[in-house]
Amino acid sequence: MSRSTVLASDYFQSYSVVGLLAVVGVLFVAVAFGAGRLLRPVVPTPEKMLTYECGVDPVGEGWAHTQVRYYVYAFLYVIFAVDSIFLFPWATVFAAPGYGATTLVEMFIFLGFLAVGLLYAWKKGVLEWT
Repeated sequence: MSRSTVLASDYFQSYSVVGLLAVVGVLFVAVAFGAGRLLRPVVPTPEKMLTYECGVDPVGEGWAHTQVRYYVYAFLYVIFAVDSIFLFPWATVFAAPGYGATTLVEMFIFLGFLAVGLLYAWKKGVLEWT
């Protein structure tokens, strides 16, 4: 048996362990759901067949208006959180020898894209709380 065959068998053996673990996980979930379905009491009543089972009869439409500005602020937060996550590894690479100018240019391009997005949001009036 050649060395490459031994390496390939070791390689696929590690994936077989992952596959076996995935199968065991899926079976565990399936058995748990099946046991829940078999063991739970099934007593359908008119109250349980209502849309909401919280003790209050549903009244009115199921449509509610939400303020979009909350989503916009959350979206802007996510953008700048990603920016800060990108800045920390950049600072460590920037300190390494031989990467100074390249990483500095890349970071200014990245920050430029973020600045253009923030300027666009500001010009559209998204950042104003009314």
